[in-house]
Amino acid sequence: MNDTEYLDAVEHAIGMLYLSRFPDSSRPDGWVYTVHIDGALLMSSVSPLSERELATRAISAHPGKKLKILIGGLGLGYTAQAALESDRSALVRVVDRMDFVINWLREGLLPLSDQLIQDPRMEFVQSDVYADLMGPATETYDLILVDVDHAPDDPLDPASLPFYTAEGQAKVSKHLAPGGIVAVWSAWDNNAFAAAMAKVYPRSWREPIEWTTPVESDGGQRLHNTLFFGRKPQAK
Repeated sequence: MNDTEYLDAVEHAIGMLYLSRFPDSSRPDGWVYTVHIDGALLMSSVSPLSERELATRAISAHPGKKLKILIGGLGLGYTAQAALESDRSALVRVVDRMDFVINWLREGLLPLSDQLIQDPRMEFVQSDVYADLMGPATETYDLILVDVDHAPDDPLDPASLPFYTAEGQAKVSKHLAPGGIVAVWSAWDNNAFAAAMAKVYPRSWREPIEWTTPVESDGGQRLHNTLFFGRKPQAK
């Protein structure tokens, strides 16, 4: 678009990433924010329903209070925003491998920058969430929410592939508190990952999300994503 405003561009090992925005009067703040990688759309603020549902559905499935939540991937901040909307969320720790994405937030370049930074329950950590979850568990979480890759069979980096195996999820489960839930966003369904989750978690399930995007922004497209869930047993 001719009126697109480019906010930042960063060369990374996975490609060239661009943060931009363009005006849209249907949006509350008057803008649509996008992140592209090598010219392909990675994420958009047009209709972040599935990113928000990753948090809201996982929280709804957990009966606990004072929830300690780990989010893998900051994105545009909508998963974190949804997690903070629950009064049962005591800590929301966002882990992102790309330090410049966290800098976008701190510099006020993301649509939710002020809201997220000002909430005392928020923490931001620059690290590789996949490597962290494959490593030893120094602390545990009630909820682990991961939204980094396009899908289990379409990762941004092949290094994350072990996460989507039964062996990998067995390691992830050690980072969950008893009764804790891991939830993973995917652009589409994946039977192999669902089977891997079922091998590790006595209770596992997947939920499709379908919605229509706002008409003014992109013509009212019908979108489909899938959320995968696994629950660790309660301690005996």
